Amino acid sequence: MAPNPNIMRAVEQLGYRVTVGDVASQAGLEVRVAEKELLALASEAGGHLQVAESGEIAYQFQRNFRDVLRNKYFRLRVQEWWNRVWKILFYLIRISFGIVLIASIVLLSIAILAIVIAANSRSDGDSNGGEIRMPTVWFGDVFWIFTPDYRDDRAYHRRQRNQDREMNFLEAVFSFLFGDGNPNADLDERRWKAIGTVIRSNGGSVIAEQVAPYLDDLGSRSQQEYEDYMLPVLSRFNGRPEVSPEGQLVYHFPELQVTANQKRSNPVAAYLKELSYRFSQATSGQIILAAGLGGVNIVLALVLGSLLADGTIAAQLGGLVAFVAGIYWGLLAYGIGFLAIPLIRYFWIQGRNRRIESRNDQRQQRAMLLNQKNPELQQKLLYARQFAATMVVDEKDLAYTTETDLTEQELLRSDKVDEEWQRRLESGL
Repeated sequence: MAPNPNIMRAVEQLGYRVTVGDVASQAGLEVRVAEKELLALASEAGGHLQVAESGEIAYQFQRNFRDVLRNKYFRLRVQEWWNRVWKILFYLIRISFGIVLIASIVLLSIAILAIVIAANSRSDGDSNGGEIRMPTVWFGDVFWIFTPDYRDDRAYHRRQRNQDREMNFLEAVFSFLFGDGNPNADLDERRWKAIGTVIRSNGGSVIAEQVAPYLDDLGSRSQQEYEDYMLPVLSRFNGRPEVSPEGQLVYHFPELQVTANQKRSNPVAAYLKELSYRFSQATSGQIILAAGLGGVNIVLALVLGSLLADGTIAAQLGGLVAFVAGIYWGLLAYGIGFLAIPLIRYFWIQGRNRRIESRNDQRQQRAMLLNQKNPELQQKLLYARQFAATMVVDEKDLAYTTETDLTEQELLRSDKVDEEWQRRLESGL
């Protein structure tokens, strides 16, 4: 089985030397899962276990452990290849909607123009004895409008490097139709990362009020009174409740008190804030242009429909006109959907954002409770600090490591013991 990508990413972010608590809080994973996956990753990628004198364990990985795994697992190589291919395919899907819109307008315009010219030539009784001839249309190199500036390879790579670049029009059409994805797709991951960071920054001991600003529904009043919403947190990070003499609950997480590096935790927001949905990240000018072209497409489709009402002209003209007539209902449906989908999505976003704003307000109010001078709350915080601690698995205090031979480690340990006795003897003189 291939290693967990979240575990690999957390190891890299933490500097390749980690404990189970480091990874669990960084990746927002359950402690049991983090421990199991770390052991699997160390086994597959040639990592090393470092055991401190206190019995705590740290994991040391090489900086090129991804290369080791890539060479070992065919699945990882295929997955990386597919991720690159999918980016290209999805980009083509995104711009295809704009291409279809422009193609629809072009086809409808040509068909209408051909019918009008044919009708005029028939009424004028030209020298061809009433024969209807299709007008010759020269397109030239018009397809550049579908991929603006993409013929310049250097410009393409500059756009790839610039993540904040402005969309081109074809990308804006997709954004106008379907938006730009769920801004809170990683909400659950952000939630557990924030909770893990809060626990670690408080020495592995917290009260429920410190965690509540990062949760959603806390349940009924009785469930909130008994702090039932802390059960998933205890389960994920292998914590246990402690009861104060006054009967108040605090929560102790021993695994999150052990770290491989003595450094400050990353700052965390006072509460978990969901991001509001945006209708589109395209510019206002691009949105207006896309909507305008959608309107033009509908008008042209209705005009063509009236010209094709008798059902004979398409058969007489044949060629492109007959082809457009054959797909007419598909073009009309696309035109209607092009304007209907964004309209429906607009009202859906308004309702969704109102619910997001309500949840954000609730979390913010819970966060504000921590700043109030509540004697009961201060008493709970004071009791929680009694369990707070940070244990660093220092490389200087290791009892055992898989990086070196056991005999060499025994010799080093005996040297350390001799040095310690010598130091004590000298200090006693």
